[in-house]
Formats: sequence, structure tokens, C-alpha cells
Amino acid sequence: TVVGVIVALMIPIGLLLWVFLDGTGISHHTGSLITLSVLFVLVLGLVIAAVCGYMAGLIGSSNSPISGIGVIIVLLAALLIKAVTGNDNGGDPTSLVAYTLFTAAVVFGVATISNDNLQDLKTGQLVGATPWKQQVGLVIGVFFGSLIIPPIMGLMASAFGFVGAPGAGEDALAAPQAGLLSSIAQGIFGDSLDWSKISLGVLIGIVVIIVDEVLSRTTKAGPRRLALPPLAVGMGMYLPVSLTLIIPLGALIGWLYNRWADRAAMSGKVKDATNAKRVGVLGATGLIVGESLFGVVNAGIIAATGDSEALGIMPDGWADASQWAGAVIFALIIVLVYRWSQRRVQVDA
Repeated sequence: TVVGVIVALMIPIGLLLWVFLDGTGISHHTGSLITLSVLFVLVLGLVIAAVCGYMAGLIGSSNSPISGIGVIIVLLAALLIKAVTGNDNGGDPTSLVAYTLFTAAVVFGVATISNDNLQDLKTGQLVGATPWKQQVGLVIGVFFGSLIIPPIMGLMASAFGFVGAPGAGEDALAAPQAGLLSSIAQGIFGDSLDWSKISLGVLIGIVVIIVDEVLSRTTKAGPRRLALPPLAVGMGMYLPVSLTLIIPLGALIGWLYNRWADRAAMSGKVKDATNAKRVGVLGATGLIVGESLFGVVNAGIIAATGDSEALGIMPDGWADASQWAGAVIFALIIVLVYRWSQRRVQVDA
């Protein structure tokens, strides 16, 4: 049944690819490209789903290596499509790049749904949920996600734009992963990709993996286990520091909070350190989701008014000071959440 459903779902994927190709400069390759793409999605999709789903089941979907695997997906897809078309772009050099990224997007969809399914099924198993009801819930989630996500992305594009995309303004949203994947496809079809740097990246990856294995094995029995996660190293190499700096800061705050929870449990101030830690995770999750939701609301206001400063209430010159004010307010929120969690845990105890 599962195999039959997977094969049947290749039909709408093929139709989607056909609609995408219609009217492009490479439409005369429609038959061969769709056949290649469907087989690519079927074979690579199964492999990627297994890898990403396995990692999501172990440590959560937020730590799934989709970005790193995405580089391999685009690289392989571009090379195969170039071999099929003979680099014949029909006078439209962007068609091959666009179709490659669209094919890769289908595989990305497979990977993300795999992440979601495996994490939800594992969570359900831990709490004793019924598998078939979970699967029904997952289908509903995919359906509504398909309805909600595209309008939200369109809203972001209208309000801010994305770096590197047509019409992007000064306040365009950064999209380093998308820019990296697009650059790889453009480099392959334009014969401008520096393969020496690709080889250097592979070599760096191998060295980092070896160092990580050596550290993990030699410090396993010690008081502190050391590691050098290859995925973290790769992310640090291509993501801007403005996106990654807050990650170690948040990890430090979480570590300090967990240490307080352990000490409080040992001294009898709280009954259970695990519950105290969960309260901290809940507070952090609220900050993340709240910021995301407000970002969507803000984008809607900007798109509706056509004014990037629609919510501006302070005079000119406030922009620089607002950065410091935001950091101070964020610190105050952390302190308030910390104090609230202390009182809440003590009440529960």
C-alpha cells in the first residue's frame, strides 16, 4: 500500500513539473526532463527522507541537516539536467537554473515532511498516541500548511523582498541558503563553478568529521565530552554572523538556567529539576513563536500600507538607539521569564 501510494504521487509531481516547464525556453525537453525529475525525486527522495527522518527522530526536526543535504541535491540535479539537455537553454539561460531549483524544491518537500512525520510519530509513541489518528492529523497538517505557507511567503516578498531576488530593497530579508543553492546551479550551467573550492569544502568536511570522531572517542570517559559537530561548522561557514550569533547566546542562557534548576532541586527549592527546565523551554519557545508571529503581522501592515515605516512612532535618528533599546528590553524579558519560572516551579513544588 505504501509503495503504491508513493508511485501514485509521482503523477501529480510530474504534472506540476509539466506546468512549470510550459512556455519556458527548455520546453522542447519536457519529456526527458520530467522523466528524469520524477525518477530523481523518487530515488533521492526516499534516501533523503530516510536520512532526515532518522535525524529528526533522534534529536528533533530543528536539527535536521536539510541545508547541507540541499547542496548535494542541487549539485546532483544540476549535473543530471545538464547532461540530459546538453546545456541547451533555448536562449533562456535562467530556465535550466529555475527548473533545477524547482526539482530540488520537490525533494526538499519530501525531506521536510519526513522530518515532521518522524518527529510527530516518535512524540506520539512516547505519550501513547494511536498511530492512525496521528497520520490523519499529519495529513490535515500538510493540507493546511500548503494553504498557509505560500501566502505568507508572498506577503514577505511583497513587504520586504528577498536578497538577490528581483525588486529587493534595502530592507530585503536575507536568504543565505537559497542564495547558496542558486549560485551552485548557476555555476554549473554557466561553467563558472570553482570545483577547486568544492573539493576544498569536501576536504574540510572530512577533516572536521575525523576531528569530531577523535574528540568524541577520546573524551567519552572523561568528565567533559568534547565534540566538533560538522553541521555546525558548515553552518558557521556560510551563514552570516547576524543569524548565528544569537544561537550560542541562547545556548549559554539555557545552560545557565539549567544549572540553576539542578542546584535548586538539590537544595530543595524546587521539587523536580526536569519540570523547571521545561518551564524555561516553554518561555524560550514563546519568545521565538511570538517574534515570528509579530513579524508576519508587521509584514502584513507594511504590504497593506506600502510604507516600510508604518509602525514608526519615534523621530529620525532613533534607528541606532533602538538596537540598544531592543537588547535591553530582551534582557529584561529574560529576567522576567526567569523570575516567573522560579515562582511557578515553587508553586508546583
